[in-house]
Amino acid sequence: MSLVLDAGALIALERDASALWERMEEAHRVGYPPLTHGGVVAQVWRGGSGRQFRLARALFGTIVVPLDESLGRRAGVLQARAGRFDAIDAALVAMCSSGDQIVTSDPHDIAALADAARLDVDILLA
Repeated sequence: MSLVLDAGALIALERDASALWERMEEAHRVGYPPLTHGGVVAQVWRGGSGRQFRLARALFGTIVVPLDESLGRRAGVLQARAGRFDAIDAALVAMCSSGDQIVTSDPHDIAALADAARLDVDILLA
């Protein structure tokens, strides 16, 4: 079971959401570091010296999966199946497995994608 983070989750961590930081720490304690993908990072990273230190800290402890051709193709198929248009969200769901927990600020779209993927995941509000 993995903790999977969308852009809203990373923004919440940047804003120092204590409950989510506790979930992150628990994920590390049980040996399943949180996951996201490079497209999600692109949605939130703005760089700059010291500007996003909490986000940088969160990413340091997160496995960032490459958004490569294979994941892109799976996401495209899932997008079509779900009738959705957000490739970044589709790729996030496409990299999930049943039993994962997805932390999101967009539970409606994530749920539609998870249903289309026939995944039994927990969707947690960021």
